[in-house]
Amino acid sequence: MKRQLLGLLAGLVIMLLFSSMAQTAQSQSTSSNNALWRFNPNDNAAGDAGPAPKRDLTGTWAGPGSSPAVPRGRGPQQPSLTPLGQELLSKAKPIGKYSPAGTNDPHARYCDPVGFPQNIYNEGRGLSIATMPDRIIILLQYMDLWREAWIDGRSLPTKVGGTDKDSLDPTYNGYSVGHWEDDYTLVVDTTGIDDRTWITGAGYPHTVEAHVQERYHRADHNDLQLTVTIDDPKIYTKPWNLGTYNYRWIPNQKFDDFACIPSQVIKYLSEMGDPAGSDPNAANQDLGGRRPGR
Repeated sequence: MKRQLLGLLAGLVIMLLFSSMAQTAQSQSTSSNNALWRFNPNDNAAGDAGPAPKRDLTGTWAGPGSSPAVPRGRGPQQPSLTPLGQELLSKAKPIGKYSPAGTNDPHARYCDPVGFPQNIYNEGRGLSIATMPDRIIILLQYMDLWREAWIDGRSLPTKVGGTDKDSLDPTYNGYSVGHWEDDYTLVVDTTGIDDRTWITGAGYPHTVEAHVQERYHRADHNDLQLTVTIDDPKIYTKPWNLGTYNYRWIPNQKFDDFACIPSQVIKYLSEMGDPAGSDPNAANQDLGGRRPGR
């Protein structure tokens, strides 16, 4: 009887042990599978992983706004404005100075599109790049946006925003063409950007005729660097640099949704932002997650 009891106890222990092992294995399998679907900003590629592939930026990249592990790069220069540029800038009320209640930034107040080029760097959390035979697609994490840079040899449109029937309408992302300067540097030129948008969060304006150039340089497999410049003679006395920004390869190639939700902004402004008021004479506040000069 005693031996039978010991045998039953031993069998029960073995069953519990295997059951625990099975549950652990199932939990690990579920966790591993879920990790494929979750953006982890701390999961950064180690080292340079060798040389970059030639003429290929394809993949998903963590931007400087995603993690301290991604180097910040260099912010915008201080531009020199024409009289028209000074006049337009004087009308801007950026959130950093006027607070949510006093700003006239349409994105901060209504979640209107940020527009290019601000959407490529201001919320630089992550981007994906895909290559097609005739164009390169750039997918932006913030606001779930996409852009096209045509590489089929076409030139930029010369008539945008005019009143004649052949003129194209301005768009929030403008019209873009690209070419490979060398095996590791893609150059994208853009014009025809909707002039209701700002170049930076500080309210710097632009015209529809502004010419923005992006230079994507892939130094190795895991590192991508973006430099942005703008030339807009009606607004600025000379071309100026909007900054240099670093991106790192994401090992699981996944990033999350990140968007401005109009209903949430309306609720915040009605309950907190607007009642708090605005003091434009107060010291600049970092209310939008932007770095200085943005």
